[in-house]
Amino acid sequence: MEDIPKEMVCLQKTTASKGYQCMKIQTPFPVNDEVLIKIKKVAICGSDINLYMWNETAKVIAALPFIPGHEATGIVVRKGPDVKNLKVGDRIAVENHFFCGKCFQCKEDRGDICASLNQYGHGKGTIHGGCCEYSVVSEKYCYRLQYGISDVAAVLLEPMGVAHNAIERLEVDGEAVLVIGCGPVGLFAVSCAKALGATKVFAVDVLEERLDLARKMGANETFNSKEGGSQKVKEEIMKITSGVGIGRICEASGAASMLNGCFSYLRKGGRITLVGLPKKPLHVENVLQDILFKSLNLNTVHGRRIFHTWEECEKLIADGKVDPLPVVSHQLPISKFEEAFKALLSGNACKIIMDPQL
Repeated sequence: MEDIPKEMVCLQKTTASKGYQCMKIQTPFPVNDEVLIKIKKVAICGSDINLYMWNETAKVIAALPFIPGHEATGIVVRKGPDVKNLKVGDRIAVENHFFCGKCFQCKEDRGDICASLNQYGHGKGTIHGGCCEYSVVSEKYCYRLQYGISDVAAVLLEPMGVAHNAIERLEVDGEAVLVIGCGPVGLFAVSCAKALGATKVFAVDVLEERLDLARKMGANETFNSKEGGSQKVKEEIMKITSGVGIGRICEASGAASMLNGCFSYLRKGGRITLVGLPKKPLHVENVLQDILFKSLNLNTVHGRRIFHTWEECEKLIADGKVDPLPVVSHQLPISKFEEAFKALLSGNACKIIMDPQL
């Protein structure tokens, strides 16, 4: 059995202020159905900016004190007395949406939209997140890795799962797909669409470097919407489709103007999934022509289907159908967390992975 130290290094926010402290705290001990996980990799994403800056959004979604990091993977090194399905040595990834298991949605096997959802790395329900050497998590939130993928790939299953869920809802087999927004989730949506049978994938963003990544992830054609916005994208799509419109859209930008405009070039009978997080109201100018008379199918997703999505994503990576590594722009030890968040805040980072063991 691994020699587990009495103290561990972690990042923690203890006061309502910007940043984190890198400190040593007592290594937790698992009780009941908890497992102690030696964290191998933890990833940070755009949503972590709220917590780092401690803005108004953070005050709603998080509670002090907490260890951040909602995307984490590691190995089980100790387990509580009530653990039934995991054993020491199992490699796992954490499902960061902590479902209650008791509400109507949970009883319908929809823990992804639990009515009493808490979140790993946000300090609601537990202080623990993944930015530490060891973390305790209930076994019911652990996905046991099955196909031997790397730790870096495993820590990317969480954001990839959001994209996979969005694309799966679109039913893309045999269809052309447009992905709007090429952040990490949008980039994964490109790859998942190709892997799930899309004939062509078009990608839109305002940054050329993101469009370069989209092509690496499998996009057949890309459009820069910085000049011309949604109207330019509409012109390109209508030209490509001879005026019919695109049949499948994954909106991953969260930009209100792009979201509001994309209904105008969705094909009649088409499908759209909203996955980006808009900060402004949805406003569609021509509701009759662009929504009601199109007989469209509108989907939204919140995280992953537990644990269907995790297994499907791991299979795609293991089978070589999706290569997640191009989205990784930085790999750093957790001691350099300030450098990691500086890169994230600058907009010059895509996916940042930290190693708590360095």
